[in-house]
Amino acid sequence: MSDGQQAADTVRAWREAAADDRVVLLDGFHALKHALRFGAELRAVVAEDPEAVLALAEDLAPDVRKDLAALVRPGPLGELVARVHPTRVAALAVRPDPAAGRAALDRLPRSAPVVLLDNPRNLGNVGAVVRLAAGFGATGVVTRGDLDPWHPNVVRAGAGLHYATTVDRVTLDTLPPGPLYALDPEGADIRAVTLPDDAVLAFGSERQGLSPELRARADRLVSLPMRPQVSSYNLATSVAMTLFHWGGPPAEDAGSGA
Repeated sequence: MSDGQQAADTVRAWREAAADDRVVLLDGFHALKHALRFGAELRAVVAEDPEAVLALAEDLAPDVRKDLAALVRPGPLGELVARVHPTRVAALAVRPDPAAGRAALDRLPRSAPVVLLDNPRNLGNVGAVVRLAAGFGATGVVTRGDLDPWHPNVVRAGAGLHYATTVDRVTLDTLPPGPLYALDPEGADIRAVTLPDDAVLAFGSERQGLSPELRARADRLVSLPMRPQVSSYNLATSVAMTLFHWGGPPAEDAGSGA
């Protein structure tokens, strides 16, 4: 098969896969690496130079090199994505079954909290929270409002770690069960509070804070320590501080990873 025919076949296979509305874009090597590690179903993997991507895997994530070698195909990436990532690889993966994710959120008792973002506005912040939740071993991240937590920019910011936790959108009537601990400046100092494993940890939007209706549903309001005259923390920073206070994964499971 000629190089031109192979490239045409790759483009056709990518576009056929992309037509499935369950498919999400994994932009770059790190998103692809994490998706492979956490069992994503990959429909297409395209690199401008597959050997260079495999060398990157050998250096940064040798555990995924074998699987990646079986999947990656050469192709004109610039024709397939709006912006080519510096690692010059992209993939299409099937979004996990929403029903299975919902079952994980609704199961009690849970061994780790659920993070609830109340009407977030910044796609990058939501992705950063997904990355934190995956690292801490949280049960999941759910959003309330019109932002899609599976938006391509959220998945990019989350470095593919949507596949390491449950990510979903909820309404006030479909919140996961468990005691609702809401972060609020008027709440009790979090350092004096024990966060239970089955808590739902609610964080307000970057600009407006908690909505009145969610605040009214809270079982307890808690606050983060903050120097006077400092207005707020970044959303991801607030989530990180709260999850660190909760506890995170057992010490034997913790590590910086690659």
